[in-house]
Amino acid sequence: MNLSKSFDLAKSFDLGGKTALVTGCRRGIGRAMGRALAEAGADIIGVSATLEASGSEIERDVTALGRRFVAYDCDFSNRKAVLKFAARVLEDTPRIDILVNNAGTIRRAPAAEHSDALWDEVMEVNLSSQFRLTREIGKSMVANGSGKIIFIASLLTFQGGINVPGYAASKGAIGQLTKAFANEWAAGGVNVNAIAPGYVATDNTQALRDDPIRSKAILERIPAGRWGQPEDFAGPVVFLASSASDYVHGTILSVDGGWMAR
Repeated sequence: MNLSKSFDLAKSFDLGGKTALVTGCRRGIGRAMGRALAEAGADIIGVSATLEASGSEIERDVTALGRRFVAYDCDFSNRKAVLKFAARVLEDTPRIDILVNNAGTIRRAPAAEHSDALWDEVMEVNLSSQFRLTREIGKSMVANGSGKIIFIASLLTFQGGINVPGYAASKGAIGQLTKAFANEWAAGGVNVNAIAPGYVATDNTQALRDDPIRSKAILERIPAGRWGQPEDFAGPVVFLASSASDYVHGTILSVDGGWMAR
């Protein structure tokens, strides 16, 4: 950013003319982020394991804002499917400006009962597929000299959690992967950062919210005094996807109601 020129704050958050690929966009945080990027001006490529070819809620969100939406489905637990999807989307849309790696899964079981099958599934979806997709999409960004990549980390990027060893390990690795990509690609004009959600009212936390003891303990620790909502991620994702964050590299932005400050 050239400080010798006047700074247009509104323009720095404008995503007009950009194309964003958002994984895991069918509901929850992914849907909210896709909608926010479209509201900021971006066209959206959406992909989820069970995303409808047409007529999805996220498609209606995006097109109502006057932006273009293209839908794909991909099984992120299948590495061949991920590589096939990456090749296909790059053939269909050679220039992708923004990649939001939101697809993920969680499997709950005590460590002594956490099977290899659970471990392998979580690692494939939450870590390996994201590495491969970022590698393939990121190549084109590096070649173009610009791009924004946003991983979705977790509070368990920093903490161990309970009964989710695979999930905690995968999200810890996402934090390091964010930094590893940032170290290599920052000089080439590609920003790689992550957002770490706190406790958010989504399908993934339904079991916790239904447990009166755990829910009470969680709320007592959150300084903001409430569960997060998917809409709380609109501002952070637009910031990290826009030129307003051009000097932000390798950062994990906690959006957690103050949990990590406690």
